[in-house]
Amino acid sequence: MAQWHDVGGIDDVGENEVIGVSAGGAPVALFKLEGAFFALYDRCSHGQARLSEGYVEDGNVECPLHQGLVCIRTGEAVSPPISREVDTFRVRVVGDRVEVEA
Repeated sequence: MAQWHDVGGIDDVGENEVIGVSAGGAPVALFKLEGAFFALYDRCSHGQARLSEGYVEDGNVECPLHQGLVCIRTGEAVSPPISREVDTFRVRVVGDRVEVEA
């Protein structure tokens, strides 16, 4: 059964930025867009690149390996060579801490 895991403070990730964290042993790319937090599995579905090392642009993250785009909000593949969605995680804010369900 999934559990909530504290992955950091609300100020640990800047607006339109990404950081790599771990939630229950799962690698997670944690994003902040327009004041809201989003979490994706921290591996591109096309290769083994870490999305947390990618570039955030227009609500998407660009894979650092092959430059394909993934929608940060949904995990949907936006452009080739990525063709499969990336798993998402539920995120909540408790006080000044961010938690990810994994």
